[in-house]
Amino acid sequence: MKKTLKSTSGTSFHDSVIRASVNELTKIIGEPDYDGNDGEDKTNFEWDMETEDGDVFTIYDWKEYRSIGLDEKIEWHIGGHSRSVTSKAVRELSRALQK
Repeated sequence: MKKTLKSTSGTSFHDSVIRASVNELTKIIGEPDYDGNDGEDKTNFEWDMETEDGDVFTIYDWKEYRSIGLDEKIEWHIGGHSRSVTSKAVRELSRALQK
């Protein structure tokens, strides 16, 4: 899993989520690609990523409508082009978070 420069256009939610804090995610995957932590939009943070196989996916909070504490664990949506991609992304993220 790594950051991507590929387009994530057309990715969507397929019922795949992880639970983590902003700081935990930043530690394992780097700074977010979008950081607007003011609660004014549907998302405050977003990362554009790709799996070890090169499939793109996104990690984002959804409709929190509030500022999120950087150490607060919340549920993050995983967006991808299919359920198999988002499931694979969750497995890779979960492994990285457990290290």
